[in-house]
Amino acid sequence: MRVNQICTHSVVTCRRDTSALELAVIMRDRHVGDVIVVDDDGDGGAKPVGIVTDRDLVVRVMAQGVDPGLLKADDLIRDELEIALDSEFAFDAICRMRGKGVRRLPVVDSRCRLIGILAADDVVRFLTEELSAIARIMPRQIQREEAELEPLASDRLAGMQSRSGASFNVIGARPENAAPS
Repeated sequence: MRVNQICTHSVVTCRRDTSALELAVIMRDRHVGDVIVVDDDGDGGAKPVGIVTDRDLVVRVMAQGVDPGLLKADDLIRDELEIALDSEFAFDAICRMRGKGVRRLPVVDSRCRLIGILAADDVVRFLTEELSAIARIMPRQIQREEAELEPLASDRLAGMQSRSGASFNVIGARPENAAPS
């Protein structure tokens, strides 16, 4: 599965000069925990340059007693932004999230244009669906095995009965000429 198949394509963005106060309002109004900071790529697309999370606002602004109207998004973004390519395998991006200790990766296309975000919630949803699909295999496997083995068991029992002359019943089996109940 590729990143573009599991990421969220609706992304909230801002420019570098957006104030921390405006970021908090955007997060509240849009019901998100992060805003991707973008630059215009000059061709109508947005190139991600950073990410500001609700935790950044709490730890780096509010808890420090800094006036949120004075700080800009550019002041809050880190030097190095981890991103995911839309075409890369989801498990590679998940490993990178784990290795870098990040819960969100902006997702870009081959031209580095923002097309989505891969968040821990997306990963949990993806893994839950995969585990659920695996769990559904087991009952199907049992049904398939029973269907394949039933004719073999009946043939083998009939052969054993005719050779020994003994009579026995298979538990749960219906006599050949008996009407269904």
